[in-house]
Amino acid sequence: MAMRDECAKSLLKKPSTLLYPFEKYESIPGSRGKIVINTLESSDSKCIGCGLCIRVCPAFALEMIGEGPTCDMKWYAGRCVFCAECVDICPRSAITQETTYDLADSNQDGLIYDYKRKSESPGDVTE
Repeated sequence: MAMRDECAKSLLKKPSTLLYPFEKYESIPGSRGKIVINTLESSDSKCIGCGLCIRVCPAFALEMIGEGPTCDMKWYAGRCVFCAECVDICPRSAITQETTYDLADSNQDGLIYDYKRKSESPGDVTE
């Protein structure tokens, strides 16, 4: 008898979940999501290539290609645990964390984000 009453109540209610791929949740302010690294090679460049973020990352989700202020960075979202240690340790605030949470991809290569320096000379091409 109680089961029948519970089923009748559930039929009349609105679902408590969203149909995820079709209906998206709005990001909650302050939530941890995508890592963004400012590696622009210009006057507003923030990353100095100190490597502190790489040393402190518990999941080895960051990789530095090159050395110093000319290095490129890679972020492996598939490895990242979104702990924000890299954001906290960066002395120049070059690493920020967005609230974007939908990073899923069917291909592992889609979870690798390249942050390359933009070259100012016309002969250099960055892919």
